[in-house]
Amino acid sequence: MSAEHSVYILLTNTGTLFTRLIQGYTKAPYNHASISFNRELSELYSFGRKHPANPLNGGFVREDIHTGTYSKYPGTTCVIYELKVTVREVEKMKRVLQVFIRSRQKYLYNILGVIGIALKEPVEFSNSYFCSQFVAEILERSGIRLWNKLPALVTPDDFRQSERLQLIYYGKLSDYTPSEK
Repeated sequence: MSAEHSVYILLTNTGTLFTRLIQGYTKAPYNHASISFNRELSELYSFGRKHPANPLNGGFVREDIHTGTYSKYPGTTCVIYELKVTVREVEKMKRVLQVFIRSRQKYLYNILGVIGIALKEPVEFSNSYFCSQFVAEILERSGIRLWNKLPALVTPDDFRQSERLQLIYYGKLSDYTPSEK
C-alpha cells in the first residue's frame, strides 16, 4: 500500500449528560467520533448535535473545533489518530462524503443504533447514523476495514483499539495545535 496521505479520527468527550450516560455503560473515555481530511481538523464531519443547545436535534454535521458544540464545552477532552491511506482511498472517501453533504437534510441521528450496540444487535435505518457508525461507514465504503464487524456495531472505543491508527494528540481539544510534519 502506498500510504501517501492521511485522514484523522477525532474522539471526544464533552462531559454532557448524554455522553456521561454512554460512558457509564461503555466505561470508555471517549464517546464521540469524527473524521477529518486534514491535520488542522478544519474539514471535520460526524453525526451529532445540529445545534449546540439542543441534544435532541441530531444528524449529519460539519463540526468546528473552535465554534459550535465544542465552544459550548471548553473542557472537552480528546484523542486524535492518524490513519495512513492512499490517494485513491482519500478520493473514494471524499466521494462518499459528498453524498452525505448533498443530502445532509435527510439524515437523522440513529439513537436506536446506539441502543443496538448495547444489545450487540445492529440497528440500521436508511439515512440514519450515529457518530462512529458514520466514520466506519465512510472508511468501509472506501475499501478500508479496520474491524470484522458492521459499521452499525462500531464504537468510538473501537477506533482507540485499532492497530492501524497512530495517536498524534491527547488532551484538551481547546489546547490542540497541529504541528508540522
